Amino acid sequence: MLADEKVAYHGLGPATRPPRYLAGNNDLTPFAEPCYRLAMQKRALITGITGQDGSYLTEFLITKGYEVHGLMRRASLFNTDRIDHLYHDPHLAGASLTLHYGELTDGSGLRRVLEAVEPDEIYNLGAQSHVKVSFDVPEYTAEVVALGTLRLIEALRDYGLHSGRQVRFYQAGSSEMFGAAPPPQNERTPFYPRSPYGVSKVAGHWFAVNYREAYDLFICNGILFNHESPRRGETFVSRKITRAVGRISQGLQSKLYLGNLEAERDWGFAGDYVEAMWLMLQQEKPDDYVVATGEKHRVRDFVELAFAEAGLDWLAHVEIDSRYLRPTEVDALQGDAEKARRVLNWRPRVSFPELVKMMVKHDMEIARRERAISDAGFADPARGAALAGG
Repeated sequence: MLADEKVAYHGLGPATRPPRYLAGNNDLTPFAEPCYRLAMQKRALITGITGQDGSYLTEFLITKGYEVHGLMRRASLFNTDRIDHLYHDPHLAGASLTLHYGELTDGSGLRRVLEAVEPDEIYNLGAQSHVKVSFDVPEYTAEVVALGTLRLIEALRDYGLHSGRQVRFYQAGSSEMFGAAPPPQNERTPFYPRSPYGVSKVAGHWFAVNYREAYDLFICNGILFNHESPRRGETFVSRKITRAVGRISQGLQSKLYLGNLEAERDWGFAGDYVEAMWLMLQQEKPDDYVVATGEKHRVRDFVELAFAEAGLDWLAHVEIDSRYLRPTEVDALQGDAEKARRVLNWRPRVSFPELVKMMVKHDMEIARRERAISDAGFADPARGAALAGG
């Protein structure tokens, strides 16, 4: 199937917009009266749906019976790997996932998507989320992460005014907003960001708070600490480590170059964290929540565990490269998620060692496939091979 066939055309006017259907109605009879709204299947719109969190959240919401719509950027290459297993041909009945082209840099496009989707809940996960890269592209990072959030909330406010509906909105915050603030950090800890990404996330957070208070919008800020998985991007340090472990174990590379091994982070499993996002929007009142495990570990600890899983001596393979040091470092992040435990009844299920083991197992399998291709005489390079060592 062509990439464009995966994306619903969302420029249709009201007369041609697909009708919403009553949940459980076998003949899919379109409803016409507002009083039926409580019986309808919920609709969610996710920005950043092709990312790690977007894919896990989509899976979670579909299991809850949601109809999920996702915003994706136009690209010349396929970028839907993480959600391809969820995709359903829209030409067939029963599709639970629909994709729409859109950008957080395009306010008019966001408004059109809202009009087409008519969501009950919005999850704003879209971002330029790589902290080190944000120093290289600070203006773009601010444009997407800070102003993109403002554009989406403004589109939501306008949509609410003329539709008369209250849509619940989740804003993805980040532990990077705390930056240099001493750990443990909770909802009352002052922000002290140390990167353009962190600063932009702080701006998005305060836009959300301001619009919640000024216009009585249902907006929740989720301040999520580091959350990883086998779907994590390969240039993020956790996945960079486990990909290297797999490749080194198969003789496909010999070195892994890293920056600050002493930085401490609170690492959890992304699949656990998306449940907290959903729980926030199911509460009676909107609020802000820290989501974290409450434990912190050094990058060095992650490295040691990952290499040990493959029976490798990390000291023989890991080298420090100053190019991967940040201009301003964040030394220690450790979340205090007491409020999320108490109010949302949320707790992480996957431990740090289990997370590392899960990621190594996944990337060992990828490396074995790469080695088999290489042994068969094919020269096709592994995806991301140019970045695998650095």
